[in-house]
Amino acid sequence: MRILCVVGTRPEAIKLAPLILELVRQSPVTTLCSGQHTTLARQPLEWFGIKVDEEISIGPERNTLATLTSALLPPMEQMIVKHKPDVVIAQGDTTTTLATALSAFYLHVPFAHIEAGLRTGDLSAPFPEEFNRVAASKIARWHFCPTQRAVTNLRAEGVDPSRIFLTGNTGVDALRLTLAKTKAAGSGGDHKHRRILLTAHRRENQGERIETICRAVVAIVHEFEDVEFVIPVHPSPTVRASFERLLSGIERVRLLPPLNYQRLVAEMAEAYLILTDSGGIQEEAPYLKKPVLVLRDVTERPEAVEAGVARIVGTKLPAILDAVRELLTDAASYARMASGGSPYGDGYASARIASVLLQRSDARLAREAIG
Repeated sequence: MRILCVVGTRPEAIKLAPLILELVRQSPVTTLCSGQHTTLARQPLEWFGIKVDEEISIGPERNTLATLTSALLPPMEQMIVKHKPDVVIAQGDTTTTLATALSAFYLHVPFAHIEAGLRTGDLSAPFPEEFNRVAASKIARWHFCPTQRAVTNLRAEGVDPSRIFLTGNTGVDALRLTLAKTKAAGSGGDHKHRRILLTAHRRENQGERIETICRAVVAIVHEFEDVEFVIPVHPSPTVRASFERLLSGIERVRLLPPLNYQRLVAEMAEAYLILTDSGGIQEEAPYLKKPVLVLRDVTERPEAVEAGVARIVGTKLPAILDAVRELLTDAASYARMASGGSPYGDGYASARIASVLLQRSDARLAREAIG
């Protein structure tokens, strides 16, 4: 079986790396970087020892969703034609995932969707990711779901149950492998300061909402002398400008450049508390037994919220301050959220996905592609 695995962004690279490692033991795999992220996507693959076989160059001028999508489709089609894969794999909800699914569909090549079935039910939140997932699900031949809720979502949409597989999330696989490789062990800070890790970058939060988040940071460090913030700043010029303008020079606030994956895992392990709008960190924090406050109004990952190890606080100043104060002052509340227990799997999703894919012979794949 010939497999084409498409990586677009850094989170995709992190979550696909364990699957690529699992697949290459038994089948030829071509790893393609779409160019949506460049160095950021390559770093996690290199960390896991994965060689990039092909890379699309789309140019820096592709700065809108329409221009990015239109730039990706023709070279993606060319790559599929060139490598003649029996299956094309992509992960998640990015423009790369949408373009990959469309290209595979146009060429009648089976598409496997990793982390399938996540939904908020609102096409505007997260934007455009919710639409990308829904569209990919209409095309996918196989749907590999991280949770039972994701399975239920797809069944409610009429997806053939025989094509839906509950596997867990490959992001937990990546975290498990990285913890074993680095032997990272979190202490929650340097014992002088309780460290809060903050990441915020999502399209819907840029501008006024990130400025509100920054004001919350200033208020918290002024109120709690034993608290420090560590903030890896996303490379987006808009995001970087907001953080630098409002937080540069603030005592006990460290603005860092984008971190490689292993360093980010170490920072998560050392954090006392995490504030984020990242989907991946929502999945990783419970595995690390770190309370996570979600800086979004809705999440397509409600399992951690229901388990009590994550809380949606949005981006309004009073809500952020109230939630952080509670966790910094109420030991019982903190202990409940730090109880651990990951609803996103045991760290062996990749083996389950590989087992399903590799059971399909080339002839079976061909029949399913046209039938």
